[in-house]
Amino acid sequence: MQFSGILFDLDGTLIDTIPDLAGAANAMRLDMGMTPISQDILATYVGKGMEQLVIRSLSHEGSPAGVDLVMRGLARYTDHYRKLNGKHSRLYPGVLAGLQDFQAQGMRLAVVTNKSTEFAVPLLRQQGLTDFFEIIVCGDTCPRKKPDPMPLMHACDLLGIRPGQALFIGDSINDALAAQAAGMSMLALPYGYNEGNPVQSLPANAIVASIIEAARWAAETSSHTEHA
Repeated sequence: MQFSGILFDLDGTLIDTIPDLAGAANAMRLDMGMTPISQDILATYVGKGMEQLVIRSLSHEGSPAGVDLVMRGLARYTDHYRKLNGKHSRLYPGVLAGLQDFQAQGMRLAVVTNKSTEFAVPLLRQQGLTDFFEIIVCGDTCPRKKPDPMPLMHACDLLGIRPGQALFIGDSINDALAAQAAGMSMLALPYGYNEGNPVQSLPANAIVASIIEAARWAAETSSHTEHA
């Protein structure tokens, strides 16, 4: 495998955003007359986009949330998250060094996230990551989100590379299924959200501890390909 482009998930991969996501979800629940949920539980509701986080948060007690409740909750959640986005979020260890390593290898970098553009782009800018990425594909860029492969294929199109030349790095089943469907290699990180399931269950090429280890894996894999 000779990689030309590296695609990254955002939440749970590059940035730990759970404090802000959970804060907005609990503020929404309080607005709706509900009690707060622990951050650990809310972390298992993250991964399929904001709408699903809101639905899961509102259905926490067991009764499915109706359409009207979800629409009201989504409006309240969006208002709260707009104020909290990035406030308590932090880069995971090894992210900056790993991105720099990938750049030194001559890789072209992109973000593919289910987070909407309104929140993803300011978050990347606030964390000082924007200049690393040529392409940012968000949850509202394409008609479908991960685990559908469409956003990954779109990122490859924009980078001018084939899916087989790309490596996708993520933390969840949505990332793994999207990469698998797109026909690209995938590395899984163990510190992300994966809806409360063990990362070892993911159909990934390997599990790496950090983005810096992902960069080393990619370099070694490319080196083995060159000398094969």
